[in-house]
Amino acid sequence: MAVSSLSLSFISKPKFGVQSWASQSEPAAISAHGIPKCSINTSSTDEQKFQSVSCKRRELVFGLGALSVNSFPISPVFAEEKPDNYEVFVDKVDGYSYYYPSDWREFDFRGHDSAFKDSHLQLQNVRLSFIPTNKTDIHDIGPMDEVVANLINNVYSAPTQVADLLNMQERNIDGRNYCTFEYVLTSPNFARAAFATIAIGNGRYYTLIVGANERRWRKYRNQLKVVADSFKVFDMI
Repeated sequence: MAVSSLSLSFISKPKFGVQSWASQSEPAAISAHGIPKCSINTSSTDEQKFQSVSCKRRELVFGLGALSVNSFPISPVFAEEKPDNYEVFVDKVDGYSYYYPSDWREFDFRGHDSAFKDSHLQLQNVRLSFIPTNKTDIHDIGPMDEVVANLINNVYSAPTQVADLLNMQERNIDGRNYCTFEYVLTSPNFARAAFATIAIGNGRYYTLIVGANERRWRKYRNQLKVVADSFKVFDMI
């Protein structure tokens, strides 16, 4: 695995048609029986069709016996690599996986495909979303420093927030490029820190975000970095 890193002091979405997911401060309620609901909030007819198909596929997975996606058999590789106190979420329907802390629980985060949060601290969570794309690699979007700057300034942050990029790192896993970056969004009376990891595959632009209240960041940063670095995209079955 080849890894290269780039540190920047401040550049905190040009808009690539990506929704402003992270600026939504409150998660949606958990659906009946704990089954995540699909939310569609797009203006593009093509994206609506794409999300509709995705929702139907997830409903099929969850529908029979309310099975969770992470009940799929986990490959021996994941089982061997998984750190203590983490679980593995594997979505074979949508082609991705990541770790999350063992004491977190699944919940429904509006506009996202999957999400887990701390049982006591809602703002300490991880969520995964994707949109359709005709790109095949994150570098097809543009230079990563410009892409990340636009994401945290125009997609992830609200108009009242100041965005600071702390660092970013690119890596290649099994021939697929990923970019993980750490940032802080500061409001007049509140600040939130997070890691985001982006990747492209299966005709989709995936985004994983894991974060916490900025005051708790120093204590939990390393734990949440494990989640951000664990995200992987694989060919859908």
